[in-house]
Amino acid sequence: MRIVCIGGGPAGLYLGLLMKRRHPEHVVTVVERNKPYDTFGWGVVFSDAMMQAMRIADPESAAEIEDAFNHWDDIELVFKGTRQRTTGHGFIGIGRKHLLNILQRRCETLGVELVFERDVESDLEFPDADLIIASDGVNSRIRARYAEQFQPDMVIRPNRYIWLGTKKAFDAFTFDFRRTEHGWFQAHIYKFDNETSTFIIETTEEAYNGHGLGDLDQQGSIEFCEKLFAETLDGAKLLTNARHLRGSAWLNFSRLICGKWSVFNGKSHVVLMGDAAHTAHFAIGSGTKLALDDAIELANQFDRHGHSRDKIETVLDAYEEVRRVDVARIQNAARNAMEWFEVVGRRYADTLEPPQFFYSMLTRSQRISHENLRLRDRTWLEGFERWFAARSGIAVKDGDRVPPPMLTPHRVRGLSLANRIMVSPMAMYSAQDGLINDFHIAHLGARAMGGAALIFAEMTCVSPDARITPGCLGLWNDAQQAQWRRLVDLVHSVGHAKVGIQLGHSGRKGATRVPWEGIDQPLVSGDWPLISASALPYLPHSKLPRAMDRNDMDRVRDDFVAATRRAAAAGVEWLEVHCAHGYLLSSFLSPLTNRRTDEYGGSHDNRARFPLEVFKAMRAAWPSDRPMSVRLSCHDWTEGGNTPADAAIFAAMFKEAGADVIDCSSGQVWKEERPIYGRLFQTPFADLIRNEVGVETIAVGAISEADHANSILAAGRADLCAIARPHLADPAWTLHEAARIGITAMSWPKQYLSAKGQYETNLARAAAAAAQEMSK
Repeated sequence: MRIVCIGGGPAGLYLGLLMKRRHPEHVVTVVERNKPYDTFGWGVVFSDAMMQAMRIADPESAAEIEDAFNHWDDIELVFKGTRQRTTGHGFIGIGRKHLLNILQRRCETLGVELVFERDVESDLEFPDADLIIASDGVNSRIRARYAEQFQPDMVIRPNRYIWLGTKKAFDAFTFDFRRTEHGWFQAHIYKFDNETSTFIIETTEEAYNGHGLGDLDQQGSIEFCEKLFAETLDGAKLLTNARHLRGSAWLNFSRLICGKWSVFNGKSHVVLMGDAAHTAHFAIGSGTKLALDDAIELANQFDRHGHSRDKIETVLDAYEEVRRVDVARIQNAARNAMEWFEVVGRRYADTLEPPQFFYSMLTRSQRISHENLRLRDRTWLEGFERWFAARSGIAVKDGDRVPPPMLTPHRVRGLSLANRIMVSPMAMYSAQDGLINDFHIAHLGARAMGGAALIFAEMTCVSPDARITPGCLGLWNDAQQAQWRRLVDLVHSVGHAKVGIQLGHSGRKGATRVPWEGIDQPLVSGDWPLISASALPYLPHSKLPRAMDRNDMDRVRDDFVAATRRAAAAGVEWLEVHCAHGYLLSSFLSPLTNRRTDEYGGSHDNRARFPLEVFKAMRAAWPSDRPMSVRLSCHDWTEGGNTPADAAIFAAMFKEAGADVIDCSSGQVWKEERPIYGRLFQTPFADLIRNEVGVETIAVGAISEADHANSILAAGRADLCAIARPHLADPAWTLHEAARIGITAMSWPKQYLSAKGQYETNLARAAAAAAQEMSK
């Protein structure tokens, strides 16, 4: 085949040498606009896994690259007058110019033609090529030419950064955060040869403009940064090799995703590679890794399907299918890290203490978890756990195992919780006439013995017409109150758990069948009138609700207050008002379901007016020493609906009205929603509201392991974790997860003590067997 690589960066060079090495009959040309052995940029970072892949792909270049690498294990944070360090992270760095020079020499040795100082305008300049590799960077002209086919999605991110270097060799991957009168600046610093380090400085647009950096030339920007980071530079100068850029050389990062990676131009197959196809933020240093992995996978697919022209289309389809998955994974982690740095000032740096800020920074991409940190640096993590426990009021003796964050106590108003895990409200639809029955007693009693600190029943309705289905719980009469007292007494008699109630009204989503008879489907008979913020059905064939008038509002408010008083009399210790998932109060908050033109519709203040009225009345009726939370849908996942920014506005309103905690869920407001699911997918909402609004939060959604909960709590992303489906599968989830991570001091019900030791022993045996298998 005749192969042309447009762009002589890592992707083009590495693909060229791999294809020539594996099939010498190929005629391979790499075309680069710069001069021979010349490049821009400073250092790049690799992982051990990347090096292993390169050793397999081309041992010769891998050996030379490894000889040039600088290795370090430590990460150091400079923040608020402190220096903190952790080890075990395993980075390797090399100068970008040195890396490309090695690849260029390897190409020449194998017989790849290198063409320099040629600026390619179009792929059509190579009509005899069978395969054209568009590796011409994030501003790819080739991709732009076929934009309709490649479907590029380019987003310019808000932060500014400048990529510099310094003749000072840092012995750790160093992050330096500096606060100025206009905002925070952070430096990402790492060594890539014996005397030189990369020095990337990043800040917000507000700080950039506040300091007038856009009005400076490069030298002015460098002098500003040298003064700001003088303590860390310790006399060293900052250097640039981007004098070709005009102005101050501050850039915005461009996030790129393409819908398709290859096209046939009529004569040649054209495929995107490296930054031309996708970008990953420097916060996790994976741009070069992605480029090299692209090259390795494409060469591997040719090995698998055949190095001939007739196989190109099959190869390119397989290449894209495989790489798209790994790229999405890396881009997701890079997005998490990038967004952390974009909001670091207002969300974390201003509010978190140095130890927790460091933990948050280390776990910013969500690829590193609590237990992964323990594997990397047990000493550091156990020191952090000791600090976290001390803040929770636990004094741990030297030599004793420190409880992980999820098992530390937490106090809200006058209520003390034994740990940070709660059983989330989960609808069982098994009541008759709203009454708790033997099923609920067995169901919730089992979970009360399972180690969680707070037990919630399902949403409990404040009137008969507030029910979602005929099987919903209620609290509108004396019989229901008596059964709630029965539940409270049971929970208190079997362990340390406290009891919470979530009060709600179904609104437009009411009068439906129980889910196993047709989820969200309207009742065939025995239904009741519905009310909502506006006269909009949930499904096209759902029962039409009536838009509430003032009389309706008065009645509903009074129903909530009456149920609140009954809950308090029954001994319930935590009250939550349900303002999420498209139910009645939620229908006022979302512009999708609130089309009113009176004082209860339109602005945030108007849409929140009635829910806040209900909340304030409930707060006045609820004992002052008992906590009260609000469950919010923090994202409607639909164009025109509420976003996390809207949720933060509402959270601030409820905080001012007396809410102690915001329970951060999302969705179920509009049937055509398109949620983006994934591990911990709703935790960012709790993080935003906790750290920007300044109110405690509950994280909920796809939290299934102790490692998840500990990571969330330790980083200060939430104060409590609500576990739902895992608690359905395992009533003793908290006890079992504690045992799985080696916590043996947690109390089990005395009736079950004979099983505790055996359970822990079996876990230890399984872990030992797995470790032995891994060592083979």
